[in-house]
Amino acid sequence: MSKKDIIISEDQAFLRMARICSRKEYSPFDISQKLYRLGFSNEVLDKIIGKLITENYINEERFVRSFVSDKLLINRWGVKKIEMHLRYKQLSQNVIDEILSEYTNTELNSSLKSILIKKWSQIKGESNYEKKGKLIKYALGRGFKMDAIIKCINNMNLNEIDVD
Repeated sequence: MSKKDIIISEDQAFLRMARICSRKEYSPFDISQKLYRLGFSNEVLDKIIGKLITENYINEERFVRSFVSDKLLINRWGVKKIEMHLRYKQLSQNVIDEILSEYTNTELNSSLKSILIKKWSQIKGESNYEKKGKLIKYALGRGFKMDAIIKCINNMNLNEIDVD
């Protein structure tokens, strides 16, 4: 009997999703993907997700707050990359904007500065101009805004950074 042959009821699916939601924050999109892979129809998906939201197993604001905090503080992502990932998870733009606005520019800039300093010593290039270009590409890939990157690079004295 393969995994696809196992058929579970709607109630069992709800209990399974409630159990995984109690361990970790999930977005409604994540749960709908899990239920879809189990073979449930859209009507059943909506019903189970609605019940999970009603019983507070899924909370969009709580998920966004947790996701933003993890990605900013642990992964050191920029706002643009975080916002893109949250939009992919089909979350409300109002909730995303509200949570992201809670983080100040000084917090974001200090995170940007620390990753730029760390990366500067790892970049190989013939000139500072070439190294700065690579540094900008790296920071853009991390989701930081171009104006913040340029401002941070201009404020840093890259010649005095230890290359240890």
